[in-house]
Amino acid sequence: MAGFSTRKGLLMYIVAEKEIAGLMTPAAAFEAIEAVFAAMAARKAYNFPVVREAIGYEDALYGFKGGFDGAALTLGLKAGGYWPNNQKHNLINHQSTIFLFDADTGRAKAAIGGNLLTALRTAAASAVSIKYLAPKGAKVLGMIGAGHQSAFQMKAAAAVHSFEKVIGWNPHPEMLTRLAETAAGLGLPFEAVELDRLGAEADVIISITSAFSPLLMDAHVKGETHIAAMGTDTKGKQELDPALVARARIFTDEVAQSISIGETQHAIAAHLIAEEAVHELGAVVTGAIPGRDGAEVTLFDGTGVGLQDLAVAAKVLELAIEKGLAQQAEL
Repeated sequence: MAGFSTRKGLLMYIVAEKEIAGLMTPAAAFEAIEAVFAAMAARKAYNFPVVREAIGYEDALYGFKGGFDGAALTLGLKAGGYWPNNQKHNLINHQSTIFLFDADTGRAKAAIGGNLLTALRTAAASAVSIKYLAPKGAKVLGMIGAGHQSAFQMKAAAAVHSFEKVIGWNPHPEMLTRLAETAAGLGLPFEAVELDRLGAEADVIISITSAFSPLLMDAHVKGETHIAAMGTDTKGKQELDPALVARARIFTDEVAQSISIGETQHAIAAHLIAEEAVHELGAVVTGAIPGRDGAEVTLFDGTGVGLQDLAVAAKVLELAIEKGLAQQAEL
């Protein structure tokens, strides 16, 4: 699939954002992300240091996430970020493009729209955690947050586990219609609840907000529970009570990111846990370590890593080439 030379020069592929929805399925995203977790745990793939900066314009955060998967020979980066004022442009807040490079030569191979892929890979990551860490017999899915990403999260969770009901909370209750409509599309009843009830009744909880102070408190969560904390990916962001984090058996996509920009940053800063308490989810996928292992509460701290973006981008490029939907451009 590498770019190739002509008399005029090197050609690369372009997969437009508008083509992604017809190419990439949640199932394909799940398989790609599960494989990346395993490759990372086996030390066959690694992420590059993340660059993420406030640019001082439009309140935007911009940066780069990249890596190399030696098992799949996938090399590249995602460039983009978060523009909180994009509603005025009729655009979603997260904007990104994924660039793939030929691992043998370093030449540019493809530029791929990253907005939908980011949503799909984020949802797939939490779904992988649910597959391996959800309590047996889990019936109730709790959703904290009703933004753009929440629908992807709910659909991915329902694809890997048979839930009987969805309950949800959002700081702006008027947005809960998104959760209700998504649940209805999955054939599941939905009920809006307060956080204390959500923590007490949900067997699996997905939090996907942009909060900078804890929403779900330690006292809220009762009984066997798995929490996929997917919103904290920057210094200062926070969705969970540090005491709740400290009570859980903790897993993440990449430990270095979790302790620096993920949900565990706050529990570590409060000296409630040590770095050694944070485990790689990929090690559970490969069977190197147990999952719940008798824990009442498990936590997946999903910070989002570049390898996840590259994995879904490589898959969608393969599908686009097969279906003749990958454009070619001369460099």
